[in-house]
Amino acid sequence: MNSLQNNDANTAAVKAEPENRKLLTPRDVRKSWWLWWWFAELTNSYERLQALSFCISMIPILKKLYKQGDEFNAALKRHLQFYNTNGIWGSIVHGITIAMEEQKAMGGDIPGETITGVKTGLMGPFAGIGDTIDWATWLPIMIGLFIPLAKQGSWVAGIVPFLLFMCITLIEGIAMDKLGYKAGMNSATQFLKSGKIQQIILGASILGLLMMGGLAASNVTVATPLVIQNATTKISVQKDVLDKILVGFLPLLTVTGVYVFLEKIKRNYTLAIFILLGVGLILGACGILK
Repeated sequence: MNSLQNNDANTAAVKAEPENRKLLTPRDVRKSWWLWWWFAELTNSYERLQALSFCISMIPILKKLYKQGDEFNAALKRHLQFYNTNGIWGSIVHGITIAMEEQKAMGGDIPGETITGVKTGLMGPFAGIGDTIDWATWLPIMIGLFIPLAKQGSWVAGIVPFLLFMCITLIEGIAMDKLGYKAGMNSATQFLKSGKIQQIILGASILGLLMMGGLAASNVTVATPLVIQNATTKISVQKDVLDKILVGFLPLLTVTGVYVFLEKIKRNYTLAIFILLGVGLILGACGILK
């Protein structure tokens, strides 16, 4: 009876071993991610966008999994198909792809079309998340924090914001790649469906709006020199009227006007700049604004 139990235990251990076995080391995964990070935005093409970058990053992985041969060539071809995502948050797709290729190399029933389909299905959602958090939130905040130093002529303001942004995105990218490799496709899908990412985007958007509001109030300077004079007193429109109603009323009105134009009328930033210049020159020449 004991021998039968021991045989059953050994059989179960043998069956479980392939599932826990790994062909890749953390160093292999990290090396592949570094290649992706370096080349993600350097080899874009109009036909396939980031496909070549992704394939370059996968070559060390594929060489270790499949060696040279038909499977290796087939893997190269499927990773040369159209691909485009955010270089940082899209790293989770990179990690998932490595995990799926590893399972396929160990005999898992994972067709190449499935790997391509997962990449195609996940690249869009994570591109939107990454663009919102990194380019529309972190980068403006980093630059905004150093605007006062830039106005003072400090060289630090031209370098440090981008170094900070690089450090933040490096941490994000490494974390996303590890999450994708360890968690796999199902966890990424659950992460998207859970609603947590919407909370992250909402929080980042609120933080970005707070920062932009503070920057607009401190860096947008619009005032009027108009004075209302009667027989006995002079009333400054700016100090005695507008500032009594709301300090920074004219800057707020200017920023709101630009927002309404871009959001509701025409999303043309160049045209908005020229309109601001034209209105400013005309009203300044007439002595209405300064």
